[in-house]
Amino acid sequence: MESMLNKLKSTVTKVTADVTSAVMGNPVTREFEVGRHIASGGPGLCWRIYNGTKKSTKQEVAVFVFDKKVVDKYQKFEKDQIIESLKKGVQQLTRLRHPRLLTVQHPLEESRDCLAFCTEPVFASLSNVMGHWDNLPSPMPNDIKEYKLYDVETKYGLLQISEGLSFLHSGVKMVHGNLCLENIILNKSGAWKIMGFDFSISSTNPSDAEPKYTCKEWEPNLPPLCLPNPEYLAPEYILSVSCDSASDMYSLGVVMHAVFNEGKPVFQVNKHDIFKSFSRQLDQLSTMSPALLNKIPEEVREHVKMLLSVTPNVRPDADQMTKIPFFDDVGAVTLQYFDSLFQRDNLQKSQFYKGLPKVLPKLPKRVVVYRILPALTSEFINPDMVPFVLPNVLLIAEECTKDEYIRLILPDLTPVFKQQEPVQASNMILLIFLQKMDLLLTKTPAEDIKNSVLPMVYRALEAPSVQIQELCLNIIPTFANLIDYPSMKNSLIPRIKSACLQTSSLAVRVNSLVCLGKILEYLDKWYVIDEILPFLQQIPSREPAVLMGILGIYKCTFSHKKLGIPKENLATKSLPHLVSLSIDNNLNLNQFNSFMMVIRDMLSRMEAEHKTKLEQLHVMQEQQRSMNISNPGSQSEETKSPPSSGTQIDDIFGSSGVNGKENGSAAAAPQPNRMSLTLEEKQRLAKEQEQAAKLRNQQPLAPQTVRPASANNSKTKDLTSSLLNNMTSLNSLSLANQARPAPVQGTTIAAFPAPGPMMGPMGAPVSNGFNQPMGFQTGGMGMGIRPAGPGLYGGMATTTSTPNFGALTQNQGQTNKAPDLSALDSLFTPSQPKVTLNQMGPKPTTNTPWLNQFSSPQNTQTAMQGAPVGMGGVPSGFGMQANPFFSPQNFSQPAAAAASLNQSGIKQSASVNNDLKDLFG
Repeated sequence: MESMLNKLKSTVTKVTADVTSAVMGNPVTREFEVGRHIASGGPGLCWRIYNGTKKSTKQEVAVFVFDKKVVDKYQKFEKDQIIESLKKGVQQLTRLRHPRLLTVQHPLEESRDCLAFCTEPVFASLSNVMGHWDNLPSPMPNDIKEYKLYDVETKYGLLQISEGLSFLHSGVKMVHGNLCLENIILNKSGAWKIMGFDFSISSTNPSDAEPKYTCKEWEPNLPPLCLPNPEYLAPEYILSVSCDSASDMYSLGVVMHAVFNEGKPVFQVNKHDIFKSFSRQLDQLSTMSPALLNKIPEEVREHVKMLLSVTPNVRPDADQMTKIPFFDDVGAVTLQYFDSLFQRDNLQKSQFYKGLPKVLPKLPKRVVVYRILPALTSEFINPDMVPFVLPNVLLIAEECTKDEYIRLILPDLTPVFKQQEPVQASNMILLIFLQKMDLLLTKTPAEDIKNSVLPMVYRALEAPSVQIQELCLNIIPTFANLIDYPSMKNSLIPRIKSACLQTSSLAVRVNSLVCLGKILEYLDKWYVIDEILPFLQQIPSREPAVLMGILGIYKCTFSHKKLGIPKENLATKSLPHLVSLSIDNNLNLNQFNSFMMVIRDMLSRMEAEHKTKLEQLHVMQEQQRSMNISNPGSQSEETKSPPSSGTQIDDIFGSSGVNGKENGSAAAAPQPNRMSLTLEEKQRLAKEQEQAAKLRNQQPLAPQTVRPASANNSKTKDLTSSLLNNMTSLNSLSLANQARPAPVQGTTIAAFPAPGPMMGPMGAPVSNGFNQPMGFQTGGMGMGIRPAGPGLYGGMATTTSTPNFGALTQNQGQTNKAPDLSALDSLFTPSQPKVTLNQMGPKPTTNTPWLNQFSSPQNTQTAMQGAPVGMGGVPSGFGMQANPFFSPQNFSQPAAAAASLNQSGIKQSASVNNDLKDLFG
C-alpha cells in the first residue's frame, strides 16, 4: 500500500513539475489557471494541451504550451527558425475568426522557457483520436484511448474542414499549406477546427479573381518542425515548387483517406529521399488501383479519387465539396443547422425545434449530449424559444445518467423552473414540465426538488389554465413522499383545497378530491380530522363524481390503519354528513349502495367500540358492588341509602339490559379487562364512586310498613280510578322539593323522576303510559325502550311508550280525593318491594324469544300515536318501514283494539288490571 502511495505521489509530483517548469513565468499564468495535460496537437504534435480556467470569470479554456527544451538539441539558428515558425502559425490563427477555425481566447505569450496561448476548450487533436499519441501524458487518458468516431461525426467533421477551407480560399485568399491530422483539433463539443497556420501562404494579388501564391522550395536539411508534413502535401509542392488552393484540396483527400484508414495516409514518404518518393507517388496516383480506396465509403470514393488526382484542375474546390451528396446525411445536416442558428429568426428556429425530436433518436448519444445539448441550452436566454427548446432538452435528459443530468442539464434548467414571463410561454413551460415530472423527480436531487420543482408545482395549482391544474393534481401523488411535511401542510394542501373550492371546472374539483385521497397516507391523523374532513362539508356542488370523491376520502380515512376516525367524530359529524349526501337525487343505485356500505361499516365500528366501553364500565360496577357486599359495614350503609340508578336498572331489566344480551348468555360473555379503560373513563368512574359515597352518607328515609294486599284492595281500586281520571292534572304537577341524588352517568333510565316529560334515546319524548301518547317529534333513528321480554338490546329495539311510574305517589290511609304529590313520593322509596319489568308488562303466552321480541298488536301494551318521523325531522320510513326489524302491522291500529281504548289512552284488559294489582299490592 505504501509503495502504491509513493508511486502516486511521484506521478503527481512529476506532472506538477512538468506543468510548473513549462509554464512558470509565462504571462499566461497571470490570468489563467493551468490544469492537467490532456492532449497534443499542431505541427509534429509539438504543442502540449492543458485544460485551464480564466481566473476572473472561471471560464473554461485550453492552454497550448510549447516547451523550448524540445529544441535544445538543435543549433541556435534552427531553434530560432522553429520558434518563429510556431509563432507565425499562432499569430495567423489569432487574426482569423471563423466557426471552422480554432478560436483563440488569449494571444501567444512568450517566456524564457515556453510559448503559450489559450483557446476554446479542447478535447484532443484528430491525430490523437486516430491513434497517434506522441507528446501525450502518461498514463494515457482513457477518454482518448477509447474514443471512436461515429459516422455522423466523421461526415460532419469532414464537412466542417471543407467549409473552413472554403473560407480560407474564397474569403481570405489563403492557402493553409499544411492541412493534416495534427492540425485538426476536436473541441470539447466534438466540432472539428483547423489550426497550424505555420506554413500558410497568402495570395500576392488578393483583389484579382485568380489569386496567385508563391511557394518556397523544399529544404530537406531543415528541422522537421520547420517543414510541413510531406505525407499530406500535393506533388506539385515538391516536384514543381508551385501551389494554389487545389493543393489544399489534395491534402483534404489524404485526410479523408486517413480518417477511413485508421489514421494512415495514402503513401508513406521517405523523408531522406523526398524527391524520389514523390516521383514514385506520382506514378501510383496516375494509375490508382481500386484497392487503394477500398476502405472509403462508396458514395464518396469517386470524390476522394478526384481530390487525389495528379492534375490540380481536376480536383474539386472546397465549395463544391461542401455540396456533395455524401454530406446530405440527416445527422450532418442537423449539426450544420445548429452551427448556423445565430443566423436564423425565431420562426425558423421554432420550426426546426419542432421537428428535432424525430431526429435526436437517430444520433449517437455523445453527439447529442456534447454537440446538440449545449446549443439547445444556449437558447434558454430567449424566453420565446423556451417552450420549443424545452421538450428536446428533456428528451435528451431521459437518455442521460443521473450524474450527467445533474452536471450538464440541471444547472441550465433551474432558471427555467422559475420563469414566469411571458405568461403564455410560462404556461406552456409548466405544462411541459408537468408532463415530464416523473423524469424530474427521478433524476433531480431532493434539495433541488424542494427549492425549484415544488414552487413550480404551486404555481401550476394556481394557474388559470384548467388543463395545467388537472395535470398538476394528477402528478402530485407520484412525488408526495418526497415533500417534507411542513411544505405539504402549509403550502400544498391549502392550494389544493383552494383549487377545489374556487374552480368552476368539475374536472378540477374531482381531481382535487382524488389527489387529496391519494396523499392522505402522508398526513397526520388529527390534521386530516381537523382540516380535511371539515373541508369536505364546504364543497358546494352535488354532482355524482364530487359526491363519490367525498365518499372516497371518508372511506380512505376511516379504513386506513394510520388514520381512522374517532367514534365521536363519526357520530356527530361524519355520519350525519354522509347520510345527508347518500339521499341525493343525483346518485344512481350503485353509488347509493357504495354510500350505504361505508355508512354501515362506520355504524358497526362505532357500535362495537361504544359497546365495549359500556361493557367495561358494567364490569367495574359489578366488581365495586361485590366489594361492597363483602364488606358488612359498607353493606348496611348501602341498604339504608337509596339505590343507585345502575342498581335500579339491573333490578328492573336484569343484567341483559346493560350488557345487551339474553339472560343466561351474559355470564358466558368474555369480561373485558379493567385496565383497558381509557383515562377519561377512569376519571368518570371515579366521579361515579364519589357520588355513590355521598349517597351513602345521606340520611336514609324512614322505612314504611307495607300492608297486606287483601286489606287495602278497595283503596287500591279507588286510587287506580283516581289516577286514571286525573292524568292531565298529574302531568302538570311537579314533585315535592326533595333532595335527590344525581343520576349516575352512562345509565339509560333516570333513577328518579324528572320534572319534564321522559326522554327516549336521541332526544325523543316518550309517553308515560297514562296521558295521551306523544309521537317522536325530533330526528333520530326512532329507537326506544322495550317494555319487557328477552333480547331487549338485541338488534334495533322497537319504539313503545314506557309508563312513567316515578310520577305516581301514594299516601297510605287516605281516601279517594284530590291527590297530594307529597304523599305519592313514597311510592318507590326503598321501603317498597322492587317491581320487575315482567310485572309491569304483558305476560307472553310462550317462551319463544322471537315472539317475545316481535309481539303482535293484540299483546301490545300501548300503541304509538302520531306519524313516524325520519332522519332530520322529515317524515319517512327510514327508521321503521325501511328497517327489516320493524313490521308495519306492529304500528297499525285494528278497529277492535281502538275501540278498547278509553279516553285516557289505556287499554282496558285483564293484563293491565293484573299489573296494577301486582303493582299496588
